[in-house]
Amino acid sequence: MLKYRILLTILFLGGTLMSTPSEAKKLHEAHTVVRMETSKGDIIIELFDQEAPKTVANFIGYIEDGFYEGTIFHRIIQNFMIQGGGFEAELKQKAAREPIPNEATAALSNVRGTIAMARTSDINSATAQFFINTINNPALDHRNKTQQGYGYAVFGKVIEGLAVVDAIAAVKTGSVGHLQDVPKDDVIIKKVSVIKSGEAKK
Repeated sequence: MLKYRILLTILFLGGTLMSTPSEAKKLHEAHTVVRMETSKGDIIIELFDQEAPKTVANFIGYIEDGFYEGTIFHRIIQNFMIQGGGFEAELKQKAAREPIPNEATAALSNVRGTIAMARTSDINSATAQFFINTINNPALDHRNKTQQGYGYAVFGKVIEGLAVVDAIAAVKTGSVGHLQDVPKDDVIIKKVSVIKSGEAKK
């Protein structure tokens, strides 16, 4: 198990392990950083502009439109993930833009604290909804280009506020209609804003 976790860490760090300190610093500085203000506290997220450019551009587009303001974390599964970005209070779904290509093939793993795009069984169906992994979830990583193995696209990681993520994950849940794992008390995303601009890959 220890060797397996070490392998996951290597997969997550990807090419950074092979970079010089100056190259790693430049890559880090090229990343956008956003603040997600929630009713449980703030979460600071570093986005992987270079590694998942289309996904990051999509996320930033929704941020700039104010789309996430007033949305909720509508699905919480303890020891798995917290999902939000698509519903307002009382589970009123918001109309999203067209789906984006799935960038799960990037060498990024769904480890604890990473943010990834939620989607349906359709590989390229992600729009506005996202989830934050609360544990290491290697089963969500890209394995192959089949429907079952394509995976979920990681596009950033929490760099501050992981305790807030854990507090959200601890909220009691239940079923509402056909939806399961719905928080009994709303966890609201008040605002998401860019606090440091990065550089999308060209």
